Amino acid sequence: MNILYEEDGSFKVGSIMVDNTTSLQVESQSGKRSKIKAANAMLRFTQPSLSEFLPQAEQLANGIEVDFLWECCPPEEFGFEQIAAEYFGHAPNPLEAAAALIRLHGAPIYFHKKGKGRYRAAPPDVLKAALAGAEKKRQQLALQEHMTGQLTRFELPAEFADKLLQLLYKPDRNTLETKALEAACAATHLSAAHLLHRCGALPSTQDYHLNRFLFEHFPKGTGFPPVEIGTWEELPLAGANAFSIDDATTTEIDDAFSVEKLPNGNWRIGVHIAAPALGLPRDSDGDKVAAGRLSTVYMPGNKITMLPDSVVQAFTLCADSVCPALSMYNEVDAETLEILSHESRVERIHIAANLRHDTLEPLFNEETLAAGKLDYPWAAELALLWQLAQKLEALRGKPSDNSTQQVDYNFNVENDRISITTRRRGSPIDKVVSELMILVNSEWGRHIAAHGFVAIYRTQQGGKVKMSTVAAPHQGLGVAQYMWSSSPLRRYVDMVNQRQIIAMLSGGEPAYAKNDTALYAAMRDFDTMYGIYNDFQRHMERYWCLRWLQQEKIEQAEAVVLRENLVKLTDIPLVFRASSLPELPGGTRVRLAIGDIDLIDLDVQTRFIEKVDDEEAA
Repeated sequence: MNILYEEDGSFKVGSIMVDNTTSLQVESQSGKRSKIKAANAMLRFTQPSLSEFLPQAEQLANGIEVDFLWECCPPEEFGFEQIAAEYFGHAPNPLEAAAALIRLHGAPIYFHKKGKGRYRAAPPDVLKAALAGAEKKRQQLALQEHMTGQLTRFELPAEFADKLLQLLYKPDRNTLETKALEAACAATHLSAAHLLHRCGALPSTQDYHLNRFLFEHFPKGTGFPPVEIGTWEELPLAGANAFSIDDATTTEIDDAFSVEKLPNGNWRIGVHIAAPALGLPRDSDGDKVAAGRLSTVYMPGNKITMLPDSVVQAFTLCADSVCPALSMYNEVDAETLEILSHESRVERIHIAANLRHDTLEPLFNEETLAAGKLDYPWAAELALLWQLAQKLEALRGKPSDNSTQQVDYNFNVENDRISITTRRRGSPIDKVVSELMILVNSEWGRHIAAHGFVAIYRTQQGGKVKMSTVAAPHQGLGVAQYMWSSSPLRRYVDMVNQRQIIAMLSGGEPAYAKNDTALYAAMRDFDTMYGIYNDFQRHMERYWCLRWLQQEKIEQAEAVVLRENLVKLTDIPLVFRASSLPELPGGTRVRLAIGDIDLIDLDVQTRFIEKVDDEEAA
C-alpha cells in the first residue's frame, strides 16, 4: 500500500512498511525510510506505481480550471475529496483526488487552507481584490525584469530619472528600481555607482561625491532663507589702518592686523576680528542659519559658506572699507618685543589692504627677510610682525627651527583643471597669522574665564583634543587656555564666543549663562559637524589628487613607505595601499608604476618598480 502525504508544505509519496495506527513507517522511491504521523497521510493508493503517481496527478491537476473549481466549491469549509467528487461528477479515484488536492493547494488566492486537506473558497470580493493584487504584482515583476535588462545593456531606464540620488545614496530595497538595480549589479559584477556611471547617469564623478555629501547633510539644498541683519550702537572709529593676509580665494575675511608707533616709542599691534555677532544676536534668524550650518564647508574649487553672502559682505574685512570689528591692541616693547599690555575694544576699523598669499609669498619669505628686502607695500609692518611671531612662538615653548615643519598643500581648480602647490608650514606668512590668532584666542579665553563668563574652549591634555566649556590647557599649543573666537564668519563656535566677549567688554549680561543648554548643544553639534566637514574636504582632496594623476598623465611616481604597504606620493598628498610593494621599512622611498584609477571608489592600482636610493631622491 502506498500513501500521498504532506511534509514541509509539499506533497510526497511512499510505500507503507509498518502501520502503527497513529504513525506510519514509509519508504520513499529513493529507498529512504522515515516515520510520519498517520494524520499527515492524505490518501492511500495501489495504482499507478509509486514513481508514476505524482507526475500523473500533477498532469491531471494542470488540466483543472481553477475558476470552474472555485465555482464548484460550497461557501463553507470542505475537504479535497469532497470537491474532487463535485468537480469530476463521480467518486474520485486516487489520481483524481490527488489532482484536486494539488490544484487546491497551488491556488492560495482562490482557496484558503484550513487544515490538512481542508480548504475554504475565497469570498468573491476578497478574490477580486487578490486577483487585482496578483495582476499588479505580475506587471511590476515584468517592469522590474525589463529595467534589469536595460541596465545590463548599460541603458538607463526612464523610471530612474528622478530617483538617481535615492538609488545611489539611500536605496529603498522595497522599490522596483532598487530591486532591478541590484539584479543588474549581480549580473554585471559592478557596484551600483559603477553601473549607473556606465549607463551615463553620472556625467561627472566629482558631482557623484559632492551630491552624496549634499544628500546626507544638505537635504534641503545649500541656499539660504532671507536673513535680516540687526542694528547696533554707533561704534567709535579706530585711528589705525589695518591689512589682512588671506588666500586668494578667501571671501570671508575674518582677521586683519595693524601696526602703530606709540609716543613712548613702543609698538601697538592690533588684531582685528570681523564682528558678525553685532548684527546676528542670539536666536535671530541669522543665528539660526549659522547654528544649522555650524561651519563653512571647504573643498577644492568650491565651498559652502556658513552665512549668506549678504551677511558675509556686511561684515567681511574688505579692503577700502570701514568695518565693525572686535579688536585687541597689544603694546609691545620696541626693543625686547615683550607684550606689556592688552586692550580690547568693539569699534570700526579702516581696512586699507587685503594681502593675498599668491602675490605676497614671493616678497615676504625667509630669504627676503634675511636679505633685508623690504621694498614692497606693508613690508616694514610685516617684518615687525614676523619678529613678534617668533617671539610669541618661543614663549609658548615651541622651537623656532622650521626644518622639520610639515608641508601644506593648496588645491586650485580652474576650468576643471587642478593645480596642487605646496607651502611649508611655519613660513613667515603662516607663522604671523597663526601666532597672532593663538595670542588673541588665548588672551580672550583668559579674560572671559577671569570675568566669570562661560565660553567654548579647545583643550588638549594627554594628547587628547576636545571641546569644553571650562578653560583648560592646550598642551599642543603651549597655552593655559585656548578658545576659538578668530573666525566668526566661518565657525559658529567663534560667533558664540564673540557674543560673550562683546558682552564682557560692554559690561552687559552674557548671551549664554552658565549651564545654558544652548551653549552645550552648539559645542556638541559643532564638534560633530566640523569632523564631518573635514572628512569631506579630505575626501574631495583625494579625488582631485587622482584627477591630477590623470590630468598630468603620470605613468610613474615616487612614494615614501609609511608602514607595511601603505605609501604616500612625494609630490601630492595621496595616501594608498600598494599591494605589490615588498616588505620595506617605513621611510623607504620607492618608484611605482601608476595603473588604473577609479574616480568612484577613489582608488589607484600601482606596481612596484624599485627602491629609490638616498642620492637619487635628493
